[in-house]
Amino acid sequence: MMKTIMKLLLFLSSVLWVSAQVLHEDLGITGCSDFDGEEMYALDGEELWYADFKNHKGVEPQPSFIDHISYPEGAYEAAVAQQQVCRSNLKTVREALKNPPVKKDAPSSPMIYPEESVEVGVSNTLICHVSGFYPAPVNVSWTKNNQDVTSESSINVPYPNKDGTFTQISRLVFTPQLGDIYSCSVKHLALTEPLTRTWDVEDQTPQPGIGPSVFCGVGLTLGLLGVAAGTFFLIKGNECS
Repeated sequence: MMKTIMKLLLFLSSVLWVSAQVLHEDLGITGCSDFDGEEMYALDGEELWYADFKNHKGVEPQPSFIDHISYPEGAYEAAVAQQQVCRSNLKTVREALKNPPVKKDAPSSPMIYPEESVEVGVSNTLICHVSGFYPAPVNVSWTKNNQDVTSESSINVPYPNKDGTFTQISRLVFTPQLGDIYSCSVKHLALTEPLTRTWDVEDQTPQPGIGPSVFCGVGLTLGLLGVAAGTFFLIKGNECS
């Protein structure tokens, strides 16, 4: 994977239609390197379709809250053909610019957080959000209690930011148990060492009974203060009469 990201990437992205009021933004990306490639389409920041060149198919990772949009048969084959055009263009650019050095922007510190509120024993998803890097992609690995669980995770295709950098999100389905500690580590050619963030199940799980106990304790204290204040004013009133 590191060999892949160390190769020059050529990304061609375009805004296909934007109204004067920016009602919708339609995005298409074609990218390639010597060993990797990307073809992706999105609408208003949501991925609609991308070519999975490893599994040789098109994928429609659309969220459930939008009307599903199906891409025509042959879309994946067209993406494969487009990769040949992309690599031909990449070769031309390299020769014309005499293999210029690749711009390198390191990703910001990754964010790791659960998709849903944490409940012990209830299936959830951990998200590792990585942004601000160039070129794409990054390599994200996961551990559970220092054991590698990367094979159980998934990662989206690189998504372009408006500043020319990229964002990728890796997901790990897990069942929280007290004592478990997870981590995600990010590798990128602009980094000298991986960026790692950890996530502790126990730190995220509400402790039963603490909230009501504190509330009752505060209520009792305020009640006692109220009785004391009432007694004080009663005594003062008797002294004045």
